[in-house]
Amino acid sequence: MDFISLSKTALFRGTTPQETEKMLSCLGAEQRHFSKGEMICRTGDIVTALGMVLTGSVLIENNDLWGNTTVLDSVGPGQIFAETYACTSGEPLMVNVVAAEPVDVLFLNMDRVLQVCSHACTHHNRLIRNLLSISAQKNLNLSRKIFHTASKSIRGRLSSYLSYQAIRSGSHSFTIPFNRQQLADYLNVDRSALSNELSKMQKEGLLKVDKSRFELMYDSHGFGS
Repeated sequence: MDFISLSKTALFRGTTPQETEKMLSCLGAEQRHFSKGEMICRTGDIVTALGMVLTGSVLIENNDLWGNTTVLDSVGPGQIFAETYACTSGEPLMVNVVAAEPVDVLFLNMDRVLQVCSHACTHHNRLIRNLLSISAQKNLNLSRKIFHTASKSIRGRLSSYLSYQAIRSGSHSFTIPFNRQQLADYLNVDRSALSNELSKMQKEGLLKVDKSRFELMYDSHGFGS
């Protein structure tokens, strides 16, 4: 395991590779590999461990009884998932966690994460503070998704999401973490309708798109040229 990279993640921020290696031995750490499309956690599961993506990426999805899928988030290397449910004893998952590509996941037992160990308590306290910071950031992400899907129109949802991605990347050109179907699911719209709207926006000179790569076109009046 690459302890240097692990120590640079948000969860282990502030620890050295040596400290991280020592901590894993008392956190019930287990590394597992999943193939593309494989279910990592399923709706209704009771989880006791948080997952950290080491390589690849996973999707957090909600499926209703009629088979409709909504993508709630994409989790990449160094990011964690299922920590809220692992912290809430007996609370069943309301989402599926699916491998978007071949992925390696590190699972950490939540009881051991939250209980300061006698071997590395100083570093362990830092780990708990980092976990709280990550949880707060995820609450912001959820609020952001609600904001992006507030508009009744597909264009309004696209404009909100793409404007945020431009601000986040610091550039009018950026790559989003979703393919076309995943973007449609995230924005809670039909894929064909989304593709049609993107085509219209390209023809109107509002943006350029190549798969997951976007370039927003601005003039002195804002969005559009």
